[in-house]
Amino acid sequence: MSEPLEALRASATHLREVVDRLAPEQFTADAYPSEWTIADTMSHIGSGAVILQRMFENALTGADAVEGFNQSVWDEWNAKSPSEQVTDALVVDQGFVAALEATSPQQRASFQTSFGPLELDFERFVAMRLGEHVLHTWDVETTIDPAAVLAMPAASLLLDQVHFVAARSGRPTGAPARTTVRTRDPRRDFDVVLDETSVSLIDVTRSGPVDVELPAEAFVRLIYGRLDAVGGLDDGAEVHLEHLRRVFPGF
Repeated sequence: MSEPLEALRASATHLREVVDRLAPEQFTADAYPSEWTIADTMSHIGSGAVILQRMFENALTGADAVEGFNQSVWDEWNAKSPSEQVTDALVVDQGFVAALEATSPQQRASFQTSFGPLELDFERFVAMRLGEHVLHTWDVETTIDPAAVLAMPAASLLLDQVHFVAARSGRPTGAPARTTVRTRDPRRDFDVVLDETSVSLIDVTRSGPVDVELPAEAFVRLIYGRLDAVGGLDDGAEVHLEHLRRVFPGF
């Protein structure tokens, strides 16, 4: 099994375990961010599974996308009750992972599809779903466990795709800036570079001190706008981290 697919299976299993810890009355409680309820988040996971599975099947068969399909899925999920959004999401989520796992090596090797500006092979397609799934699972889990972190090895795999997310979600502050970052578990070094109109994340090789050092999973959450606190930082690192929180407010 591919690494992203194995991590996605683990995340789907973990999501079910998290939901099993919830009482039905918690489905309408705030998730993270607080603009969404837990049911809203689960609805997003479920509708995303349906839409991506159709995209996946179209790519395998060569079928054309049906105009209005995505909107029809969103409308269907928006009409569900909170309880249905939660329970139905688990069903379609597991079904989508099973469909990915059922593909042959030949199908995986020939798979190709487009998503916005991205051209995706099988591994990148699964990795795209992995990022969404792992972060939204955390959005639910952190409501019942404030110490929750992103699971490994998913967090390590997501480090390879945060560059696109950073460019998409980063908000320039209007002034050029460069912040040096080192992650642990795994160790990676990055520069977060701002100019007047854009934000970019650059891989670097560095042996000296950095502005901010933090766990890899925390850095992924930072890029996705989901890092409120990190323990053990000195005052200087906290200043840099607060700057990065403003650059990556979430989306």
